Amino acid sequence: MESYSQFAYVYDSLMRDVDYKARAEYLLKLFKKHGKVPTLLLDLACGTGAFSNLFAKKGIEVIGVDKSEDMLSIARKNSAEQGNDVLFLCQRAEQLDLYGTVDGAICCLDSLNHITSLRELKKAMASVSLFLEKDCLFIFDVNTVYKHEKVLADNVFVKENDGVFCVWQNRYDKRKKQTEIMLDFFVEKEGTCERFSESFCERAYTAEEIEKVLKASGFSVEAVYSDMKNTPAKSDDERIIFVAKKL
Repeated sequence: MESYSQFAYVYDSLMRDVDYKARAEYLLKLFKKHGKVPTLLLDLACGTGAFSNLFAKKGIEVIGVDKSEDMLSIARKNSAEQGNDVLFLCQRAEQLDLYGTVDGAICCLDSLNHITSLRELKKAMASVSLFLEKDCLFIFDVNTVYKHEKVLADNVFVKENDGVFCVWQNRYDKRKKQTEIMLDFFVEKEGTCERFSESFCERAYTAEEIEKVLKASGFSVEAVYSDMKNTPAKSDDERIIFVAKKL
């Protein structure tokens, strides 16, 4: 799924159970713990701009980057409605091209797992490193190999929120550590039900693979935490948090 076109318009409904505010506060605490709270933040793969807007409300200047113009259209609308002035750019993580440097960067909700080539992941990390100031932090999360093998696996999930009904089917390739995700949506609209489908892949990377890529891209790994915690990541974590510092 390259453009996330139709998916963009049901994304917020699908993600209704995510506590964005709590996650933003957690990220701010990590910035304080390991360095400083940024004044100019890159929100990589920002989607519909939930994190961008929360950080903007904190008085932080934010650049939100996403490869989907449809996602960004909603992000700009959300930002304007909330009275924020966030700069949103349509770019791929692997081809990041900012106007200058930033003093902090985030990438949330397993967005980096959507990069299914190790070579492209290296390009994305190198791009962030290029535009991040020395001694500043890049904080991001990834879904783990454990989650792909034990939770996503070949399972089927059903979600329903705000008149959007979603059937989520997975097909896992253990050799590639890659999950093909197929989504069927049924959306209530003016008394009728509209159906559409989207599909995309996520790749699971080991912590060792990610650390190797970070170090090759000019980062030191400050910490790897269990999701939303301040304790070291465990083998059965479904999502882990990386805190990397630009050298």
